[in-house]
Amino acid sequence: MARRAAAIPRGVGQSHHIFVAKAENAEIWDVEGRRYIDFAGGIAVLNTGHRNPAIINAVKTQLDLYTHTCFQVLAYEPYVELAERLNAKAPGDFAKKTLFLTTGAEALENAIKIARAHTGRSGVITFTGGYHGRTMFTLGMTGKVMPYKTGFGPFPGDIFHARFPNTLHGVSVDDAIASVEQIFKNDIEATRVAAIVIEPIQGEGGFVVAPPDLLQRLRTLCDQHGILLVADEVQTGAGRTGTWLAIEHSGVAPDLITMAKSMAGGFPISAVIGRAEVMDAPAAGGLGGTYAGSPMSCVAALAVLEEFEKHNLLQRSRDVGERITTSLQALAKRHSCIAEVRGLGAMVAMELCKNGDPHQPDAELTKALAAEATKRGLIILSCGTYGNVVRILVPLTASDALLDEGLAIIAASLDALTAAV
Repeated sequence: MARRAAAIPRGVGQSHHIFVAKAENAEIWDVEGRRYIDFAGGIAVLNTGHRNPAIINAVKTQLDLYTHTCFQVLAYEPYVELAERLNAKAPGDFAKKTLFLTTGAEALENAIKIARAHTGRSGVITFTGGYHGRTMFTLGMTGKVMPYKTGFGPFPGDIFHARFPNTLHGVSVDDAIASVEQIFKNDIEATRVAAIVIEPIQGEGGFVVAPPDLLQRLRTLCDQHGILLVADEVQTGAGRTGTWLAIEHSGVAPDLITMAKSMAGGFPISAVIGRAEVMDAPAAGGLGGTYAGSPMSCVAALAVLEEFEKHNLLQRSRDVGERITTSLQALAKRHSCIAEVRGLGAMVAMELCKNGDPHQPDAELTKALAAEATKRGLIILSCGTYGNVVRILVPLTASDALLDEGLAIIAASLDALTAAV
């Protein structure tokens, strides 16, 4: 850790002061030989577990063929096959095309480029509490200041934030839609808006689920004004919520979808999937990237798809989510500091508060809980606008016994902390 502090800027944060030596499925061992259960999954990257054998074998095979050509120079078949597979899985009864990139932020940036090219408009509407990346444009889209935006402004213009529904905190779907309409009245005319971008479940924002009614009404609003609806599935996608994409729970077909995180089991790749005529709007040469859609990541992503089908991981996601939710809800009955347990599928979180009041966020208890759990051998993460939400992103391949062991650590940690007060 001393070497890290001397060599790496402080802006690169670290939730846990641990150096990893090896990892397997949903378990990690540090350089001192201590074992941890992983409920963080590399921030939603390891739905198929650490070092999934099928994914590792696919990449090893690819390493013996070629590692890089830059797809814009020399094409390779895995890129095309992966695009075909994702086009087929995306919702919507229309032709689709897919672009591959390297990071989630890069996918969001390119989705906006594509939307602007197709519509000839510049405006972008996102939501309070949303997180879309760390580049300058995606920071502008992000609806959370600390720590992401602090000291980095000014940000690009023509980005506006609507309210995100949150029943616990008194924000309804009607409020959210009214805030979009207010943007049209106060900030930018609807005819100049290229895209409305929304996470079906806010990730960094605290695992707040977008009600199906909201997504359906946004779809209608976008159709009314010629605006593209973009689903940011960077954290929710690749089966985390019990469907391949979280937007499927609502029955809504977005115009563009962004993916990254778990789609290649730990190898860096992202995607923009969308209506063929929209995706074709940029001129030849207008899209791409040196490492975009690398061969290793493409074959890894194909192996992820095979693992989901072979082991029925979508059903496993639902089962894991039910097990986690049941456990946390039982814990909530004993602790008034748990304001809410929420999520979809295996994307589950609990929000912590003071004095049993949801309007008094308890970031201190959340931080203490993560630290106590680490001492007991469990890795968990916090999130939320006020840093008072504990999120669980355990690999879907974790055994029931391992899930129960991790959940027991959460319960024991919270019991110890509240007893000490």
